[in-house]
Amino acid sequence: QVRLVESGGGLVQTGGSLRLSCVASGRTFSNYNVAWFRQAPGKEREFVARINWVSRSTYYTDSVKGRFTISRDSAKNTVYLQMNSLKPEDTAVYYCAGGYSAGSDPALFGSWGVGTQVTVSS
Repeated sequence: QVRLVESGGGLVQTGGSLRLSCVASGRTFSNYNVAWFRQAPGKEREFVARINWVSRSTYYTDSVKGRFTISRDSAKNTVYLQMNSLKPEDTAVYYCAGGYSAGSDPALFGSWGVGTQVTVSS
């Protein structure tokens, strides 16, 4: 089982930036993917971005393309989500998730962090 711990959330004004971190511990394999999801109050959990641990291939939901960047540092076992040009609609709890699927359905990911709050003020 992989354990994931997020950090880096906070309060930022519209147009600002934040960087989220997700530290992974435990066993990972060549086909392991780490993703970021978010969930706003009253809404379903939404896929944000995904990275493959070995190939570093990435995938983003359309609403964050050009603003968010997912990356990973294998030496630190950490995946980052750099968020620029933040908007009030980006406000949500952001979760780090891990699994062997290259999809965007939360049900495909078996390991989850507890989440970190991101609030963008207008």
